[in-house]
Amino acid sequence: MVDHAQQLADRIWQRYDRKQRLTRYAVLLATVMLVVWAVRDIDIFWPWVWDAPNQISNLGARMWPPSAAGFNSIIAALIETVHIATLATFLTIFLALPVAFIAAQNTTPNRACLWLGRFILVSSRSVNTIIWALLFVAIFGPGVLAGILAIVFRSIGFIGKLMGEAIEEIDRKPVEAMEATGASKAKVIAYAIVPQVMPAFFAIVILRWDINIRESTVLGLVGAGGIGVILQGAIDTFAWPTVATILIAIIVLVLIGEAITSLLRSKVL
Repeated sequence: MVDHAQQLADRIWQRYDRKQRLTRYAVLLATVMLVVWAVRDIDIFWPWVWDAPNQISNLGARMWPPSAAGFNSIIAALIETVHIATLATFLTIFLALPVAFIAAQNTTPNRACLWLGRFILVSSRSVNTIIWALLFVAIFGPGVLAGILAIVFRSIGFIGKLMGEAIEEIDRKPVEAMEATGASKAKVIAYAIVPQVMPAFFAIVILRWDINIRESTVLGLVGAGGIGVILQGAIDTFAWPTVATILIAIIVLVLIGEAITSLLRSKVL
């Protein structure tokens, strides 16, 4: 009877064997050690962390109630922010699409163009929008132009990569049929590839426009135009009620943008 019970215990199913469990424990231990090392290495000043709730409460008290002073300038800055995002998205289309076609394996002319396209996409996505804005502010000076170019250079990588993946995933049958008739490369792209990727194209562009609106709200912090300019000025002058109003306006703008993009995507998809 005892031997039978022991046999049943030995046959109990376990998800991982002993080697797998030891491996998982080792990975978990290494992860914990890495996190502890990172926290110790960044040298956090813990008294400020423990005092953060008091500081947040104090700052919230200074922000309330929000001030309506300068409301017209806030609205004008919000409109400028939308213009930055819209113009940047529109310009990105003309720059990102050629890069997407040379970065896709089934449409690139040769390996050199393939790696050139992928290098452009990686370079664009590797640099944050704020960094692009700092560079263009240094080149063109503070203003809207620097903000537009910063978003354009950041958006190329986003739109180009997603469009390149959409091009690589197309159905090859229409392409092969047109190639069999002797159609040129340009006609194959125009009549066999473009119709297949148009829904993805509109969805990607709409999504990027929504993202660009969010990113445009902070460009002014480095002098690249938009609502961020007013926000930075209010923070520098300790006008906390005005800061609260600007933050509320930004949230409303993002919510409106989210509603518009959701509606447009539902129509496209």
